[in-house]
Amino acid sequence: MAPPGGPDMSYVPPEPVEPAAPVPGDADRVTGFEKLRETGIYGFDSRDVRSRPFTLLRAQLLRIARARGWRIIGITSPTPKVGKSFVASNLAAALARTPDLHTYLFDFDLRRSTIAGNFGLKGEVGVSHYLDGTINDLRQVARTIPGEQLTIFPSYRNAAASDELMASTRMDSLIAAMRQLPENSLCLCDLPPVFANDDAVIVSQKIDAYLMVVEDGVTTRKQVRDSFRLLTPAPCIGTVLNRYSAGFAADDYGYGYGQAKRYGGYYND
Repeated sequence: MAPPGGPDMSYVPPEPVEPAAPVPGDADRVTGFEKLRETGIYGFDSRDVRSRPFTLLRAQLLRIARARGWRIIGITSPTPKVGKSFVASNLAAALARTPDLHTYLFDFDLRRSTIAGNFGLKGEVGVSHYLDGTINDLRQVARTIPGEQLTIFPSYRNAAASDELMASTRMDSLIAAMRQLPENSLCLCDLPPVFANDDAVIVSQKIDAYLMVVEDGVTTRKQVRDSFRLLTPAPCIGTVLNRYSAGFAADDYGYGYGQAKRYGGYYND
């Protein structure tokens, strides 16, 4: 049920044996695990060694989120090109394997959207088109992978000013609708980098918490500290060190680091 004036988020994903109706075009957009691996999405396959960092990240995120009642988590980074959307996509895929949990992945990086490409989705109408009033039914945006407990709300290029959309009443209504999803739901929001524009700062004040993605040897402690300051008072659930080649470790900023060999470029023009 939607809040007054808000989007209808009551869409129930189909059983695995059924087509992905009423969302148009889903059956034509389904991409197999092999194809997804080509774009760097490993989280669906627990047998793939490259999915293990995301399985561990999933466990720690769920432990903290459930303990604190957090259900809307943003994923951001201080700067571009550190693989935050890659982490968001694989974390969502890993969460989709969790029994009795349905994961919703929203692409709020409206200026440089990559979630659709990560999952092999093609289209023209996305989250930004709901926010700017082009469409009124958010279910037109939703995409599912049959058999997986994951619903994706991609974004596509839009000429509208992203900061105005993030601060709009429609965005507030969307967040309110996310909070009315069933208790066994978790929403991941792929946000822009903190220093790219003020979109991440705006959205961080509307959600429950955020995950910070940083790059080994590139992101500085000052950039991380400044990002935390800009996002205050939103709580940081933890940090992920991307492109880390020595396994898992802890640091001053968060609960763990992840390893993966293929991290695609961010902000590809």
